Amino acid sequence: MSIIKSTYSGPPAYLFNGHLETIIPSLFRKVSDVHYVREKIDTPDGDFLNLDWAKVGSSRLLIISHGLEGDSERHYVRGMVKLFNYREIDVLVWNNRSCGGEINLKPILYHHGASYDLDCTISHVLKSHSYDEIFLTGISMGGAQTLKYLGEKGSDLPVEIKKAAVYSTPCNLLSSANTLKVRGNAFYKNRFLGKLKLKIRAKAVQFPDLIDLELLEKVTDFDSFDTLFTAKLHGFKDAQDFYKSVSADNWMPFIQIPTLVLNALNDPLLGPECYPIALAEKTELLTLEMPKRGGHTGFVVGGQEFTWAEHRVQEFLLDQA
Repeated sequence: MSIIKSTYSGPPAYLFNGHLETIIPSLFRKVSDVHYVREKIDTPDGDFLNLDWAKVGSSRLLIISHGLEGDSERHYVRGMVKLFNYREIDVLVWNNRSCGGEINLKPILYHHGASYDLDCTISHVLKSHSYDEIFLTGISMGGAQTLKYLGEKGSDLPVEIKKAAVYSTPCNLLSSANTLKVRGNAFYKNRFLGKLKLKIRAKAVQFPDLIDLELLEKVTDFDSFDTLFTAKLHGFKDAQDFYKSVSADNWMPFIQIPTLVLNALNDPLLGPECYPIALAEKTELLTLEMPKRGGHTGFVVGGQEFTWAEHRVQEFLLDQA
């Protein structure tokens, strides 16, 4: 059995529930002294990706996949970059299409199943660099992309990739999407929808015949947004087809390297099916850790610069046999 007891003792007392554990770090946490060098690469379909490098001259590399409407500047990304750089590990953060400060060229944007762009990033790294060991990590949506990529590759995964660790990850996308229908989660729904609507408006400038802005203004929930825009732009029938088709747990049984899934039990954005207990019980390669506290991408430790999750990911990837 690969379900382990968590060592996270919980956040400071003022973060007394999962919402505060999620929202306060998202709004106020700052991580200084992270410096990137940006590289733009072409995708096979004629688009581009922006890659942000933080190199220290290592033969080992960590590749980070960020969350929904995030980028390389999010606190949870910068924290991971800084911590791994301290351990003399090079870090690469790839920005999903339309993220990282620049709108992409194609009608498509990105989504939880966009493992093809992670694949493009890794292929570029393997062709242009000579790393002895590569580790993958993903946070929230980026964790789902990472798990999907690993399962898709299966035994054909590049030999340089040794381990992976993800946290606050919607292993089952439908289950996670359903949490945004809960009245108490309106803050997250409105925040994500607001940012995504801005991206769709930018797409309407590029492709005015493709986007109905009057319809966009009527959208108030993710079922409608994902049916009318995400699914339409990316070739799915509707929101339900999209959620089921790209959900990471379709591919997780085929992962062939040691992989940690770290999901807090009080994460307001993860439904019951996002905790792959049955799968973890059947495989030694998948380690599932479910601390009682942590919220979504929170895991604050009082008085510490780095979160417990960042330390735990580093421990799993670098220190555990």
